[in-house]
Amino acid sequence: MTSADVVTRAGRPGSTRPAGALNRASAIGLGVTMTWFSLLVLIPLSAVVATAAGGGIGAFWDAVTNEQTADAIRLTVTSALLVTVVNVFVGTAIAWVLVRDSFPGKALLEVLIDIPFALPTIVAGLVLLSLYGNDESPSGINVANTEASVFLAFLFVTLPFVVRTVQPVLEEIDVEIEEAAASLGASRFTTFTRIILPTLTPAIAAGATLSFARGVGEYGSLVLLSGNLPFTSEVASVRILGAIENDNPAAAASIATLLLIVSLTVILLLDLLQRRVARRG
Repeated sequence: MTSADVVTRAGRPGSTRPAGALNRASAIGLGVTMTWFSLLVLIPLSAVVATAAGGGIGAFWDAVTNEQTADAIRLTVTSALLVTVVNVFVGTAIAWVLVRDSFPGKALLEVLIDIPFALPTIVAGLVLLSLYGNDESPSGINVANTEASVFLAFLFVTLPFVVRTVQPVLEEIDVEIEEAAASLGASRFTTFTRIILPTLTPAIAAGATLSFARGVGEYGSLVLLSGNLPFTSEVASVRILGAIENDNPAAAASIATLLLIVSLTVILLLDLLQRRVARRG
């Protein structure tokens, strides 16, 4: 066997282990990772899907197409999508300001961005209720018990996701690249769309994924502000809780499974977008 064969088979000089094979430490690490991931994610998800499928496709379809449930799912998914679109634009703009600009109070703004992460969701709901939930509130805005309350709650709890995924990537972009593009005659718009935006797209997509997933599963911040009114402000997570309280775990699992399918579909679409942009890059 020649030295070239050793390198080809092992992936590195001086090793006879086939390329792609794991050493003992890596195998143990992979085993621990998969065991932990299975216990926390795969097995519980499989149990939910199995419960949903236990009554057959007819029972599943009846559970998710129930008029009240279907309306709750519609409100949840559409609100989460709209909030995600807003976060993509506003979150990217906030990240740009935090990275590229210097102004008084910048450090304070950096801290305030993370408040939705730090606050318990029920506290977030109380804050929103005090500001936007009655006619005597300081803002003078009252959206309590309306569809707008769902949008507002989602917007509050998902704000940091795009900001915090885009910000570190933007910090790594060398300003000299933009200056070079400008020296070659590129406009600021061309520089942004051809150089900066393709670099930021994977981070924006990752933040959008987190934002959408958080919105679809949100519950705590809605309890006080939305009122959970059927056909008005009731979301899917509340319908799941209602099914559990009514001793109907199959219906709860069916709704949860549908939300899981929707979330996975969005994640896959955004992942495809990331890969396409990466290939073009």
